[in-house]
Amino acid sequence: MTGTPRDGDSAPVTPSAGGTGWQARLQQSVTTVAELTGALAAGAEPGELERAVDTFNLRITPEVLRLITSPDDAIGRQYVPSPLENVVDAGMVDSLGEDHDSPVPNLTHRYPDRVLFLVSPVCAAYCRFCTRRRKVGDPNKIPLDQFDAAFAYLEAHTEVRDVILSGGDPLMLSDRRIEFFLTRLQAIPHVEVVRIHTRVPSQLPERITTELCEVLKRHHPVFVNVHVNHPDELTPATRAALGRLADAGCPLGSHTVILKGINDDPAIMTRLMRQLLVCRVRPYYLFMADVVAGAEHFRTTVEKGLEIVEALRGWTSGLAVPHFAIDAPGGGGKVPLLPETVVAHTAEHVDVRNYAGRTYRYLQPRDAGD
Repeated sequence: MTGTPRDGDSAPVTPSAGGTGWQARLQQSVTTVAELTGALAAGAEPGELERAVDTFNLRITPEVLRLITSPDDAIGRQYVPSPLENVVDAGMVDSLGEDHDSPVPNLTHRYPDRVLFLVSPVCAAYCRFCTRRRKVGDPNKIPLDQFDAAFAYLEAHTEVRDVILSGGDPLMLSDRRIEFFLTRLQAIPHVEVVRIHTRVPSQLPERITTELCEVLKRHHPVFVNVHVNHPDELTPATRAALGRLADAGCPLGSHTVILKGINDDPAIMTRLMRQLLVCRVRPYYLFMADVVAGAEHFRTTVEKGLEIVEALRGWTSGLAVPHFAIDAPGGGGKVPLLPETVVAHTAEHVDVRNYAGRTYRYLQPRDAGD
Protein backbone atom coordinates (compact mmCIF):
# COMPACT_ATOMS: atom_id res chain seq x y z
CA MET A 1 0.00 0.00 0.00
CA THR A 2 1.40 3.40 -0.97
CA GLY A 3 1.16 6.69 0.83
CA THR A 4 -1.42 8.04 -1.63
CA PRO A 5 -4.95 6.64 -1.50
CA ARG A 6 -7.34 6.30 -4.39
CA ASP A 7 -9.32 9.36 -5.45
CA GLY A 8 -12.22 10.05 -3.13
CA ASP A 9 -10.59 8.55 -0.06
CA SER A 10 -8.27 11.42 0.88
CA ALA A 11 -10.55 14.42 1.34
CA PRO A 12 -12.24 15.05 4.66
CA VAL A 13 -16.00 15.34 4.49
CA THR A 14 -17.05 18.99 4.12
CA PRO A 15 -20.45 20.68 4.40
CA SER A 16 -20.94 20.43 0.63
CA ALA A 17 -20.02 16.76 0.37
CA GLY A 18 -23.53 15.28 0.58
CA GLY A 19 -24.39 11.99 2.21
CA THR A 20 -26.48 10.78 5.10
CA GLY A 21 -25.99 10.33 8.82
CA TRP A 22 -23.19 12.37 10.29
CA GLN A 23 -22.30 13.93 6.94
CA ALA A 24 -25.83 15.27 6.58
CA ARG A 25 -25.76 16.54 10.17
CA LEU A 26 -22.50 18.36 9.43
CA GLN A 27 -24.16 20.15 6.50
CA GLN A 28 -26.57 21.78 8.95
CA SER A 29 -23.70 23.69 10.56
CA VAL A 30 -23.46 27.48 10.74
CA THR A 31 -20.66 28.55 8.39
CA THR A 32 -21.30 32.23 7.60
CA VAL A 33 -21.74 35.41 9.61
CA ALA A 34 -25.23 35.81 8.14
CA GLU A 35 -26.22 32.36 9.38
CA LEU A 36 -24.65 33.09 12.75
CA THR A 37 -26.53 36.35 13.26
CA GLY A 38 -29.72 34.59 12.19
CA ALA A 39 -29.19 31.88 14.81
CA LEU A 40 -27.80 34.07 17.61
CA ALA A 41 -27.75 37.71 18.58
CA ALA A 42 -24.05 37.89 17.85
CA GLY A 43 -23.71 41.34 19.39
CA ALA A 44 -20.75 42.60 17.34
CA GLU A 45 -20.81 44.49 14.06
CA PRO A 46 -21.06 42.04 11.12
CA GLY A 47 -18.07 43.70 9.47
CA GLU A 48 -15.86 42.98 12.48
CA LEU A 49 -17.06 39.38 12.55
CA GLU A 50 -16.38 39.03 8.82
CA ARG A 51 -12.81 40.19 9.42
CA ALA A 52 -12.37 37.52 12.08
CA VAL A 53 -13.85 34.82 9.83
CA ASP A 54 -11.62 35.91 6.94
CA THR A 55 -8.65 35.10 9.18
CA PHE A 56 -10.00 31.84 10.59
CA ASN A 57 -12.90 29.72 9.39
CA LEU A 58 -16.31 29.63 11.02
CA ARG A 59 -18.20 26.41 11.56
CA ILE A 60 -20.54 25.58 14.45
CA THR A 61 -22.29 22.22 14.37
CA PRO A 62 -25.90 21.77 15.53
CA GLU A 63 -24.73 19.90 18.66
CA VAL A 64 -22.60 22.89 19.66
CA LEU A 65 -25.08 25.55 18.54
CA ARG A 66 -27.90 24.24 20.72
CA LEU A 67 -25.67 24.67 23.80
CA ILE A 68 -25.03 28.36 23.08
CA THR A 69 -27.44 30.72 24.80
CA SER A 70 -25.24 33.76 24.21
CA PRO A 71 -21.95 34.52 22.43
CA ASP A 72 -20.60 35.33 25.89
CA ASP A 73 -21.47 32.05 27.60
CA ALA A 74 -18.96 29.27 28.18
CA ILE A 75 -19.69 27.52 24.88
CA GLY A 76 -20.31 30.64 22.81
CA ARG A 77 -16.93 32.13 23.70
CA GLN A 78 -15.22 29.03 22.35
CA TYR A 79 -16.91 29.03 18.94
CA VAL A 80 -18.48 32.41 18.10
CA PRO A 81 -16.01 34.77 16.36
CA SER A 82 -15.18 37.97 18.19
CA PRO A 83 -13.77 41.35 17.13
CA LEU A 84 -11.02 40.69 19.68
CA GLU A 85 -9.55 38.20 17.20
CA ASN A 86 -8.67 41.17 14.99
CA VAL A 87 -6.37 42.53 17.71
CA VAL A 88 -2.95 40.93 17.27
CA ASP A 89 -0.37 42.03 19.83
CA ALA A 90 1.63 39.50 21.85
CA GLY A 91 0.40 36.47 19.93
CA MET A 92 2.55 34.31 17.67
CA VAL A 93 1.52 32.83 14.32
CA ASP A 94 3.23 29.48 15.01
CA SER A 95 3.11 29.68 18.79
CA LEU A 96 4.58 26.21 19.43
CA GLY A 97 7.28 26.33 16.77
CA GLU A 98 5.85 23.27 15.02
CA ASP A 99 7.00 24.31 11.56
CA HIS A 100 10.60 24.54 12.77
CA ASP A 101 10.47 20.90 13.89
CA SER A 102 8.81 19.64 10.69
CA PRO A 103 11.31 17.52 8.73
CA VAL A 104 8.76 16.69 6.00
CA PRO A 105 5.28 18.04 5.21
CA ASN A 106 2.57 17.26 7.78
CA LEU A 107 4.99 15.81 10.36
CA THR A 108 6.41 17.40 13.54
CA HIS A 109 9.17 15.49 15.32
CA ARG A 110 10.00 17.23 18.59
CA TYR A 111 10.25 14.50 21.24
CA PRO A 112 12.65 11.56 20.89
CA ASP A 113 10.20 8.69 20.42
CA ARG A 114 7.00 10.28 19.12
CA VAL A 115 5.75 12.44 16.29
CA LEU A 116 2.72 14.56 15.46
CA PHE A 117 1.18 13.64 12.10
CA LEU A 118 -1.29 16.12 10.58
CA VAL A 119 -3.71 14.07 8.50
CA SER A 120 -6.76 16.34 8.14
CA PRO A 121 -7.05 20.09 7.49
CA VAL A 122 -10.62 20.49 8.78
CA CYS A 123 -12.61 20.19 12.01
CA ALA A 124 -16.28 19.59 12.69
CA ALA A 125 -16.36 23.00 14.42
CA TYR A 126 -13.65 25.62 14.75
CA CYS A 127 -12.44 26.67 18.20
CA ARG A 128 -11.59 30.37 18.15
CA PHE A 129 -8.51 29.81 20.39
CA CYS A 130 -7.02 27.20 18.03
CA THR A 131 -3.25 26.85 18.30
CA ARG A 132 -3.03 25.79 14.67
CA ARG A 133 -5.37 28.41 13.24
CA ARG A 134 -2.63 29.41 10.77
CA LYS A 135 -3.26 26.08 9.01
CA VAL A 136 -6.55 24.57 10.04
CA GLY A 137 -9.32 24.91 7.48
CA ASP A 138 -6.89 25.27 4.56
CA PRO A 139 -6.10 22.07 2.57
CA ASN A 140 -3.21 23.95 0.94
CA LYS A 141 -1.50 24.28 4.32
CA ILE A 142 -2.19 20.75 5.54
CA PRO A 143 -1.81 19.04 2.16
CA LEU A 144 -3.56 15.75 1.62
CA ASP A 145 -1.32 14.55 -1.20
CA GLN A 146 2.09 14.59 0.48
CA PHE A 147 2.00 11.63 2.84
CA ASP A 148 4.63 9.47 1.10
CA ALA A 149 7.45 11.58 2.57
CA ALA A 150 5.94 11.27 6.05
CA PHE A 151 5.65 7.49 5.83
CA ALA A 152 9.20 7.23 4.46
CA TYR A 153 10.46 9.36 7.37
CA LEU A 154 8.66 7.19 9.91
CA GLU A 155 10.04 4.00 8.36
CA ALA A 156 13.60 5.39 8.45
CA HIS A 157 13.42 6.68 12.05
CA THR A 158 13.29 3.56 14.16
CA GLU A 159 13.29 5.57 17.40
CA VAL A 160 9.69 6.60 16.72
CA ARG A 161 7.28 4.32 18.58
CA ASP A 162 4.30 6.63 19.10
CA VAL A 163 2.42 8.48 16.34
CA ILE A 164 -0.22 11.11 17.15
CA LEU A 165 -2.78 11.71 14.41
CA SER A 166 -4.04 15.27 14.49
CA GLY A 167 -4.93 18.12 12.17
CA GLY A 168 -7.60 19.52 11.92
CA ASP A 169 -9.46 16.54 13.22
CA PRO A 170 -8.58 13.01 12.08
CA LEU A 171 -12.13 11.79 12.67
CA MET A 172 -13.33 14.11 9.91
CA LEU A 173 -11.77 11.66 7.47
CA SER A 174 -13.82 8.84 5.99
CA ASP A 175 -13.72 5.43 7.68
CA ARG A 176 -11.80 4.12 4.68
CA ARG A 177 -9.20 6.86 5.00
CA ILE A 178 -8.79 6.32 8.75
CA GLU A 179 -8.29 2.63 8.11
CA PHE A 180 -5.65 3.50 5.52
CA PHE A 181 -3.61 5.46 8.05
CA LEU A 182 -3.94 2.87 10.80
CA THR A 183 -3.04 0.01 8.45
CA ARG A 184 -0.07 1.89 7.03
CA LEU A 185 1.27 2.81 10.46
CA GLN A 186 0.69 -0.66 11.86
CA ALA A 187 2.88 -2.05 9.08
CA ILE A 188 5.89 -0.11 10.47
CA PRO A 189 7.47 -2.53 12.98
CA HIS A 190 8.75 0.03 15.47
CA VAL A 191 5.48 2.02 15.66
CA GLU A 192 3.86 0.55 18.77
CA VAL A 193 1.11 3.05 19.60
CA VAL A 194 -1.19 5.32 17.60
CA ARG A 195 -3.06 8.17 19.22
CA ILE A 196 -5.95 10.13 17.73
CA HIS A 197 -6.54 13.67 18.97
CA THR A 198 -10.11 14.77 18.36
CA ARG A 199 -12.92 17.05 19.43
CA VAL A 200 -15.52 15.27 17.34
CA PRO A 201 -17.31 13.47 20.23
CA SER A 202 -18.46 16.83 21.63
CA GLN A 203 -18.90 18.63 18.30
CA LEU A 204 -20.38 15.94 16.07
CA PRO A 205 -21.17 12.89 18.21
CA GLU A 206 -23.05 11.29 15.30
CA ARG A 207 -19.64 10.69 13.71
CA ILE A 208 -18.78 8.03 16.30
CA THR A 209 -20.55 5.28 14.40
CA THR A 210 -20.51 1.52 14.85
CA GLU A 211 -18.56 1.30 11.59
CA LEU A 212 -15.88 3.72 12.80
CA CYS A 213 -15.54 1.83 16.09
CA GLU A 214 -15.06 -1.41 14.16
CA VAL A 215 -12.21 0.21 12.22
CA LEU A 216 -10.52 1.30 15.45
CA LYS A 217 -10.97 -2.14 17.04
CA ARG A 218 -9.07 -3.75 14.17
CA HIS A 219 -5.94 -1.71 14.80
CA HIS A 220 -5.28 -1.59 18.54
CA PRO A 221 -3.57 -0.16 20.46
CA VAL A 222 -5.36 3.03 19.39
CA PHE A 223 -5.62 5.68 22.10
CA VAL A 224 -8.13 8.52 21.71
CA ASN A 225 -7.55 11.86 23.42
CA VAL A 226 -10.57 14.14 23.38
CA HIS A 227 -10.61 17.89 23.93
CA VAL A 228 -13.24 19.04 26.45
CA ASN A 229 -13.17 22.43 28.17
CA HIS A 230 -16.48 22.69 30.04
CA PRO A 231 -18.86 20.22 31.71
CA ASP A 232 -21.76 21.49 29.58
CA GLU A 233 -20.03 19.92 26.57
CA LEU A 234 -20.68 16.47 28.04
CA THR A 235 -24.19 16.19 26.64
CA PRO A 236 -26.07 12.87 26.55
CA ALA A 237 -25.07 12.45 22.89
CA THR A 238 -21.41 13.15 23.68
CA ARG A 239 -21.45 10.76 26.63
CA ALA A 240 -22.91 8.06 24.38
CA ALA A 241 -20.23 8.70 21.74
CA LEU A 242 -17.48 8.43 24.36
CA GLY A 243 -19.06 5.23 25.60
CA ARG A 244 -18.92 3.74 22.10
CA LEU A 245 -15.23 4.57 21.84
CA ALA A 246 -14.53 3.08 25.26
CA ASP A 247 -16.52 -0.04 24.40
CA ALA A 248 -14.44 -0.33 21.23
CA GLY A 249 -11.38 -0.77 23.45
CA CYS A 250 -9.87 2.70 22.99
CA PRO A 251 -8.23 4.07 26.15
CA LEU A 252 -9.64 7.59 26.47
CA GLY A 253 -7.81 10.64 27.77
CA SER A 254 -8.63 14.34 27.75
CA HIS A 255 -6.94 17.61 26.94
CA THR A 256 -8.35 20.75 28.51
CA VAL A 257 -7.22 24.36 28.05
CA ILE A 258 -7.71 26.98 30.76
CA LEU A 259 -9.68 29.73 29.01
CA LYS A 260 -10.56 33.11 30.48
CA GLY A 261 -14.25 33.51 31.23
CA ILE A 262 -14.96 29.91 30.25
CA ASN A 263 -13.42 27.51 32.75
CA ASP A 264 -10.90 29.52 34.79
CA ASP A 265 -12.76 28.59 37.94
CA PRO A 266 -11.83 25.78 40.36
CA ALA A 267 -15.43 24.64 40.83
CA ILE A 268 -16.08 24.38 37.09
CA MET A 269 -12.84 22.52 36.49
CA THR A 270 -13.45 20.12 39.37
CA ARG A 271 -16.88 19.30 37.99
CA LEU A 272 -15.46 18.77 34.50
CA MET A 273 -12.71 16.42 35.62
CA ARG A 274 -15.09 14.35 37.75
CA GLN A 275 -17.60 14.06 34.91
CA LEU A 276 -14.90 13.03 32.45
CA LEU A 277 -14.13 10.09 34.72
CA VAL A 278 -17.81 9.14 34.74
CA CYS A 279 -17.55 9.05 30.92
CA ARG A 280 -14.52 6.72 31.22
CA VAL A 281 -12.17 9.49 30.12
CA ARG A 282 -8.98 9.88 32.16
CA PRO A 283 -8.03 13.58 32.52
CA TYR A 284 -4.60 13.74 30.88
CA TYR A 285 -3.43 17.32 30.32
CA LEU A 286 -4.56 20.69 31.59
CA PHE A 287 -2.87 23.42 29.56
CA MET A 288 -2.35 27.12 29.84
CA ALA A 289 -3.71 28.74 26.68
CA ASP A 290 -1.07 29.11 23.98
CA VAL A 291 0.24 32.52 22.94
CA VAL A 292 -1.66 32.50 19.64
CA ALA A 293 -2.08 35.53 17.39
CA GLY A 294 -5.74 36.51 17.51
CA ALA A 295 -6.48 34.55 20.68
CA GLU A 296 -4.86 36.68 23.37
CA HIS A 297 -8.24 37.39 24.98
CA PHE A 298 -8.53 33.73 26.02
CA ARG A 299 -5.41 33.73 28.17
CA THR A 300 -5.36 33.87 31.95
CA THR A 301 -2.48 33.80 34.43
CA VAL A 302 -0.32 30.90 35.54
CA GLU A 303 -1.34 31.73 39.11
CA LYS A 304 -4.94 31.03 38.17
CA GLY A 305 -3.89 27.67 36.76
CA LEU A 306 -2.02 26.77 39.93
CA GLU A 307 -5.07 27.76 41.97
CA ILE A 308 -7.17 25.34 39.93
CA VAL A 309 -4.68 22.51 40.37
CA GLU A 310 -4.57 23.12 44.13
CA ALA A 311 -8.35 22.85 44.17
CA LEU A 312 -8.10 19.46 42.50
CA ARG A 313 -5.15 17.80 44.22
CA GLY A 314 -6.29 15.91 47.30
CA TRP A 315 -9.79 17.36 47.15
CA THR A 316 -10.82 14.93 44.44
CA SER A 317 -9.59 11.57 43.18
CA GLY A 318 -6.07 11.46 41.82
CA LEU A 319 -7.58 9.91 38.70
CA ALA A 320 -9.33 13.25 38.12
CA VAL A 321 -6.15 15.36 38.34
CA PRO A 322 -4.48 15.97 34.96
CA HIS A 323 -0.90 17.03 34.33
CA PHE A 324 -0.81 20.83 34.38
CA ALA A 325 1.56 22.23 31.78
CA ILE A 326 2.63 25.07 29.56
CA ASP A 327 3.38 24.07 26.00
CA ALA A 328 6.45 26.29 25.83
CA PRO A 329 6.28 28.99 23.15
CA GLY A 330 8.77 28.57 20.35
CA GLY A 331 8.98 24.80 20.48
CA GLY A 332 10.17 23.97 23.99
CA GLY A 333 7.55 21.28 24.44
CA LYS A 334 5.31 20.59 27.40
CA VAL A 335 6.68 21.87 30.71
CA PRO A 336 4.81 20.60 33.81
CA LEU A 337 3.80 23.06 36.51
CA LEU A 338 3.10 22.09 40.11
CA PRO A 339 1.99 24.01 43.20
CA GLU A 340 4.84 24.49 45.66
CA THR A 341 4.77 21.53 48.06
CA VAL A 342 8.38 21.35 49.28
CA VAL A 343 8.67 23.76 52.20
CA ALA A 344 12.24 22.89 53.24
CA HIS A 345 14.82 20.48 51.90
CA THR A 346 18.00 19.49 53.78
CA ALA A 347 20.28 16.46 53.88
CA GLU A 348 18.42 15.27 57.00
CA HIS A 349 14.79 15.89 56.12
CA VAL A 350 12.25 17.27 53.67
CA ASP A 351 9.29 19.30 54.88
CA VAL A 352 6.28 18.99 52.59
CA ARG A 353 2.90 20.70 52.46
CA ASN A 354 -0.19 18.60 51.76
CA TYR A 355 -3.40 19.52 49.93
CA ALA A 356 -4.96 20.92 53.11
CA GLY A 357 -2.02 23.23 53.79
CA ARG A 358 -0.53 21.17 56.65
CA THR A 359 3.23 20.59 56.81
CA TYR A 360 4.82 17.17 57.40
CA ARG A 361 8.42 16.08 57.79
CA TYR A 362 9.94 13.21 55.83
CA LEU A 363 13.30 12.01 57.22
CA GLN A 364 16.06 11.34 54.71
CA PRO A 365 17.89 7.98 54.98
CA ARG A 366 20.98 8.25 57.17
CA ASP A 367 23.21 6.78 54.52
CA ALA A 368 21.89 9.05 51.74
CA GLY A 369 25.40 10.35 51.07
CA ASP A 370 26.96 6.91 50.61
